[in-house]
Amino acid sequence: MKVKLTAIILSVFIIAPVFAACGKTDAGEKHVQDLNYEESTEEISNPDQGFYRPVYVKIDENGATYNKGVINSQTQLYHLRCDISAFSAAVNNATDKPLTDEAMEGLDALLFCLKENDKNAIVRFAYDPGYNGSADKEPALEVMLKHVESVCSVLNHYVNTVTAIETGLIGPWGEMHTSAAANPEHITPLINAFLIGASEIPVLVRTPKMIYDYIDVSDDKIEEISISPDEKAYRLGIYNDGYLGSESDLGTYRNRERDINFLSTQNAHLPFGGEVAVPDSPLHNIEACLPEMNKIHLSYLNSEWDNRVIKKWKNTFYTEACGLEKQYYGKTAFTYIQNRLGYRFVLKNSVFTYSSSSEKLNVRLTLQNAGFGNLNRNKRAKLIFTDSTGATAFIADYGEIALKDELEFNVEHGLESGKYDVYLRIYGEELQSAPLYCVKFANDGLWDNDLKANKIGSFELISA
Repeated sequence: MKVKLTAIILSVFIIAPVFAACGKTDAGEKHVQDLNYEESTEEISNPDQGFYRPVYVKIDENGATYNKGVINSQTQLYHLRCDISAFSAAVNNATDKPLTDEAMEGLDALLFCLKENDKNAIVRFAYDPGYNGSADKEPALEVMLKHVESVCSVLNHYVNTVTAIETGLIGPWGEMHTSAAANPEHITPLINAFLIGASEIPVLVRTPKMIYDYIDVSDDKIEEISISPDEKAYRLGIYNDGYLGSESDLGTYRNRERDINFLSTQNAHLPFGGEVAVPDSPLHNIEACLPEMNKIHLSYLNSEWDNRVIKKWKNTFYTEACGLEKQYYGKTAFTYIQNRLGYRFVLKNSVFTYSSSSEKLNVRLTLQNAGFGNLNRNKRAKLIFTDSTGATAFIADYGEIALKDELEFNVEHGLESGKYDVYLRIYGEELQSAPLYCVKFANDGLWDNDLKANKIGSFELISA
């Protein structure tokens, strides 16, 4: 049977979550699909989230070098620590320099390597040679702004690959402190340059105060902040490399409760993460940290730092003291946190409405996001119909969608008599016809690795 491909306009509605198990409508009968609607405790590698691995990238006049062996099947998300110190007079002892074409070609090649391997990256640039903790190595501000413009011209080609840009640039490790340039006079223009230069990618800074400075809000007005989607600052969040290390997260917060309340709203549509710190801090005890991880919408963490905290999580367990999710009782704290980083969609209900002789099918899905964070970008969607032999018989392309708790798809398929399975592919883009950055539901038995899609049901057509 030849595959039929069509483009159909997607309708997405908020729908009452309860459907009749079977009932007649003008469009046919409702059929609740016989699927597993329980959340699995399996680790799922989905885009833009999880435990990341850091990658040191040396960028100089001749290109970019890094350890290619770090990129492997075990890791989805990488943290690119790009050393551009060769272009600063404070390091090269000559002059501040523009980024060369060869340097940008090297960055482009690295990001393309990640893309063709279906991987994501958080990207940070710094003038700290070797990321060894050196301060005051920055070039002049106007040179840094030109560097931002150059790197954004490359990053813009990889909006599905780049999870976020960390403003960085200033101070040891690009952590935006311990430098003469670690002030609003430098940081605010750099933030603005990234927000303008990379208009489809989230931009992150080291502390909430840097956001308050950027939007020019005084301390007494912080609790009144409301940032609308049409403002550049809507895409401005933070990265926290002192996470759970102290009451202030090692200087990240000036008022923890107030700042987290602000970030709870801002991070609802942005990635958030960083590095846990200080092994003996009580804040990362499993019983203590989960409520805040959920409130602040934690998306990712460094898998290698602090390794002593990671080890602590691997040797403690999720219990009744942590919450009511019984399927995780006896699982390690690490497993629970790993499974909750970012979004985690569980299919809770799937209802097909059709008549056995009609070419029309209505699909209604109920999803639950069990993760700390959210899916912070739109995805593309296709419904894929396979026949009794497993061959693809029909594809309905819905273009770009926002994944919500309730989805509705209307299809006119024109299929012949027979039994068909239906799959939903949620993806970012295609490379040589292969889908990239696909979203897998956290249900056992639904994922088809060949189709890169989740099974959402079956139906049978009978000729009139």
